[in-house]
Amino acid sequence: MDFIGAYSWINIRFLLEGLWLTILVAAISIVFSFVIGGIIGVIRYMKIPYLSKIVGVITDIVRNLPLLLIIFFTYFALPKIGLRLDIFWSVVAAMTVFESAMLSEIIRGGLKAVPKGQMEAARSTGLTYMQALMSIVMPQALKKMIPPIVSQFISLIKDTSLAVVIALPEVTHNAKIIYGQDTAFVIPMFVAMAALYFIVCYVLSIISKRLEIRLG
Repeated sequence: MDFIGAYSWINIRFLLEGLWLTILVAAISIVFSFVIGGIIGVIRYMKIPYLSKIVGVITDIVRNLPLLLIIFFTYFALPKIGLRLDIFWSVVAAMTVFESAMLSEIIRGGLKAVPKGQMEAARSTGLTYMQALMSIVMPQALKKMIPPIVSQFISLIKDTSLAVVIALPEVTHNAKIIYGQDTAFVIPMFVAMAALYFIVCYVLSIISKRLEIRLG
């Protein structure tokens, strides 16, 4: 083991560049998946004839597929049908599809956890269904959804490491390059990766707890 050599400024900078890409992929995927997952979750909650069932079937299929398979599909299969994405956007697309399916269930579950009387009371005041859903039901559901949503986002950040299989230069990929140059760097690099992932995920968990307190 050579911690001093492994943690040279050049190697640390290379790792941080990978970490930045990891965070960027995760951040973009989180935004897209939250919007898409929210729409899907609301559609399933509203039980729109045919549409809700179709969306539900598709969501269940995606949720039961390995994320790695979806990454392979977006990078290797989509070009065969004329849709070519670079490595970065292939990973973002795969993450978004997978996380949207997962988040839609969390959002639907959160909406269902709000007592039906809340919707009925809101409708009795003259609000439309969508107004009652967005103004009355959704804010109450959001409080219940924050912990599982943040937990899912933390999983997403860790899952970005799967992109190493298609050579996305994220933190795991860059660490692999570093310890590939010298086997004495293997353990130091794994320690560094563990520390970086822990810091990012721990910060997210702290933010989650503060949001719970503020909204609670």
